[in-house]
Amino acid sequence: MTPGRRSSTFTRLLRHGFTDASAAERLLDSPELAPVRDDPFLLEALGATADPDLALHGLVRLVEAQSGHTARQELLDTLIAAKPLRDRLLGVLGASAALADHLARHPRDWEALVTYEPRDLHPGVAEFERGLAEATDPISLRVAYRRCLLSIAARDVCGTTDVAQTAAELADLATATLRAALALAEKAAPEDAAVCRLAVIAMGKCGGHELNYVSDVDVIFVGEAADGADESKALRSATKLASHMMRICSETTVEGSIWPVDANLRPEGRNGPLVRTLSSHVAYYQRWAKTWEFQALLKARPVAGDLDLGAEYVAALDPLVWKAAERDNFVVDVQKMRRRVVENIPAAEIDRELKLGPGGLRDVEFAVQLLQLVHGRADASLRSGTTLDALQALAAGGYVGRADALQLDDAYRFLRSMEHRIQLYRLRRTHLVPEDEADLRRLGRSLGLRTDPVNELIREWKRHTGVVRRLHEKLFYRPLLDAVAQLAPGEARLSAEAARERLEALGYTDPAAALRHLEALASGVTRKAAIQRTLLPVLLGWFADSADPDAGLLNFRKVSDALGKTPWYLRLLRDEGAAAENLARVLSAGRLAPDLLMRAPEAVALLGDGDSSGLEPRGRAHLEQEILAAVGRAENAEDGVRAARGVRRRELFRTAAADIVDSYGTETKPAEADQGALVDRVGAAVSDLTAATLAGTLRAVVREGWGDTLPTRFAMIGMGRFGGHELGYGSDADVVFVHEPREGVDDREAAEAANKVVAEMRRLLQVPSADPPLLIDTDLRPEGKSGPLVRTLKSYEAYYRRWSLVWESQALLRAELVAGDEDLGRRFIELVDPLRYPAEGLGDEAVREIRRLKARMESERLPRGADPKLHTKLGPGGLSDVEWTVQLLQLRHGWAEPALRTTRTREALAAAQAVGLLGAEEAGILDEAWVLATRVRNAVMLVRGRAGDTFPSESRELAAVGRYLGYGDGHAGDMLDAYRRTARRARAVVDELFYGA
Repeated sequence: MTPGRRSSTFTRLLRHGFTDASAAERLLDSPELAPVRDDPFLLEALGATADPDLALHGLVRLVEAQSGHTARQELLDTLIAAKPLRDRLLGVLGASAALADHLARHPRDWEALVTYEPRDLHPGVAEFERGLAEATDPISLRVAYRRCLLSIAARDVCGTTDVAQTAAELADLATATLRAALALAEKAAPEDAAVCRLAVIAMGKCGGHELNYVSDVDVIFVGEAADGADESKALRSATKLASHMMRICSETTVEGSIWPVDANLRPEGRNGPLVRTLSSHVAYYQRWAKTWEFQALLKARPVAGDLDLGAEYVAALDPLVWKAAERDNFVVDVQKMRRRVVENIPAAEIDRELKLGPGGLRDVEFAVQLLQLVHGRADASLRSGTTLDALQALAAGGYVGRADALQLDDAYRFLRSMEHRIQLYRLRRTHLVPEDEADLRRLGRSLGLRTDPVNELIREWKRHTGVVRRLHEKLFYRPLLDAVAQLAPGEARLSAEAARERLEALGYTDPAAALRHLEALASGVTRKAAIQRTLLPVLLGWFADSADPDAGLLNFRKVSDALGKTPWYLRLLRDEGAAAENLARVLSAGRLAPDLLMRAPEAVALLGDGDSSGLEPRGRAHLEQEILAAVGRAENAEDGVRAARGVRRRELFRTAAADIVDSYGTETKPAEADQGALVDRVGAAVSDLTAATLAGTLRAVVREGWGDTLPTRFAMIGMGRFGGHELGYGSDADVVFVHEPREGVDDREAAEAANKVVAEMRRLLQVPSADPPLLIDTDLRPEGKSGPLVRTLKSYEAYYRRWSLVWESQALLRAELVAGDEDLGRRFIELVDPLRYPAEGLGDEAVREIRRLKARMESERLPRGADPKLHTKLGPGGLSDVEWTVQLLQLRHGWAEPALRTTRTREALAAAQAVGLLGAEEAGILDEAWVLATRVRNAVMLVRGRAGDTFPSESRELAAVGRYLGYGDGHAGDMLDAYRRTARRARAVVDELFYGA
């Protein structure tokens, strides 16, 4: 051969798919393959395998392992002469390193692949039992099992069987293996076998006739006493046999293990007895079983032991399975199960998960099983334990759209094929797509992707998972629309009763009303109906994911009725990726946001994500500019304030919608993890909006009554949560008013003008209209309700010099100019600074007075009948506790620590920690409690549409508060426990820091 040039063999090897042609040349030149190295059929057959290098290496090992020259020659002669053997043997060697190892250890087992008769093409349990018949102990059983597995794998990789047939064969082999293992256990303990009847019920994929190459085999054991035997003794004997049978299959020997036998699906799981009588099983399922346990029973199938007893088990429990959808907690359980359990999957693996990842096998299996539970009680044709058979039956009955079923069937088969081939390589239990390029290449080639195996594989895999993700929700809801729209007369469709059952199962409490809404939305041939038919399957799923699906659907119909004829609305929902999901979340999260939207439905445009800024809060300067411009265009004060209130309503909707979307999360963006950030965003947005609204109202009132200039300078000082930038959705605006007569203006005239302004502002902001009122609360002014509404700056100065009480100094900690004359407001703040940050801090008597006031407030102001531990404002560890503690620190140390001179609670708390007035742990506890209590108050307002300081008592409202706070359905108790725990810890810190306990 000329130096630098490759041999023709090397080139041929590369052309046939070998990646290491040099090593392949050496193996072909080895003495073992000398008789066949030039055979053209051999190279072609190797090139047809998933991994030609692996196949050739396995073949050399197998030839080497033959006992002598005659045996080697027999193998090679048969390999060349018999194409079926050649394809089967090399196909297995190129797909499974584990089975190549088995053949090297048991070199005559290749003969199991020689026979090629019709009865060998699709063997059943009986054929596999014959294949295992000679096993006399656990080790020989493992060898016989692998020999049978070899034949299944050969049919699989050669395409003789499809993925469903392969899975069924694996389940039949598992059945035969369980029977053989039980026979060995009975042979070892005949005295136990004599006194009991033991039935082995296959569950999971084995029960469903759709087993993987490597999987736990799930079982349940049923035991009864044999005629005349004592029941307790019989159960002990049955337990011994069951345990021994499990060990025979599960234990690792020199031949490895078969697979683990898992009995944890039994009643009470691993805490329950391994074997129960039939009556004990029935009693458990009647009284204690959870919905998922009935779901598991969909696949129950007697496979070994006393098959008559197994049949009795299935017959006894079948009626309970098909009544599971009637259980009181079925909807909550289903909603829990529908939220895929991915928390335990490492983040680095979730995108490689074939089974549990988004668009994975579990999505298809769960969807099919749920529809079986809902509709199988009335339609026995749906009662199959096999996923693909059940999917076909659902399509035939109109419970699933035929096109959707075909796409899901195709995707499921592809994903299961991937899973099979991944597991076949090492015979290890895994559902992860490999990362190594060589593994991906072998996997792609094994699935028939030969041009560009790696990229084609990834592309097909992502396409199929995308199909599953898209159809997963659509599967539940598309048939509901077909049932009400009636656009394809020839199609099988859901009956009205079946549609009602499905809606109930998905959380709709008034399915009749829901069907009427769907009919109104989806019927007809208009563009609007067509777009809504496309959107509704996904929207209905998002509604069902909320605490009140009925309200979500009703609100969507109202919005659609109001905007359905406007082209931009339909285009927004169709084209803007996030708009439809944001709308669904907002419409089903409670009353406040939908009420704000219904008053001006065009605000739905804010939910689009064209520039990702629709839900971003507008700053105060931007809001004030818009409101003042609207007031300037108005003909009178009433119109001007109406325009200001309209902006306020729109911006409240924007803030509430953003809060809901951030709290719930979306399919593309997880929920905001920083609860404090959510609270700060709402507080800042609502406070800025309130200040801008007051500024616009002041401008409107002054312009109508006095033209451009009021006879007196006028300023509004925000107090309480308003001054602290901490307003919630239901908060009043706490303010005090200050004025100062202009030069040459009589004091009386100035006072009259200021009071008229206040009265007119309060009136106009509360005029009944489509916009929510803004209440102005002036109770924090000097002398409280007894004092004048408006004072001059000099009057404030005189009052504070002579009469100021300690509670007023505390209230002034939150004072901040919010609207009006900036110079006057600045001078008011300068006036009160020495009061709220007294030189040398508070004296001991003043501290005692604050503590007395706090204790009196706790005992007198808590509403009668309220649970103090759940009252977010006045309860232990609530807002009042945290705020008074922080404010006491400000009063005592603000004179010396400039960082404490802030109106904001969280900012002051952080500053107090920074200067060493409390520890990081204490500060964290107080901050957490304050944030949680504020979030609860915001949630109550969002859910109920009216303000409240404690958790709702109505269960659906309580669940909605829980969803906003990140708790799934059925976890309201956990939410309340978490609140009590957080508040209790905060109260302990308050007792130490505030009361000095």
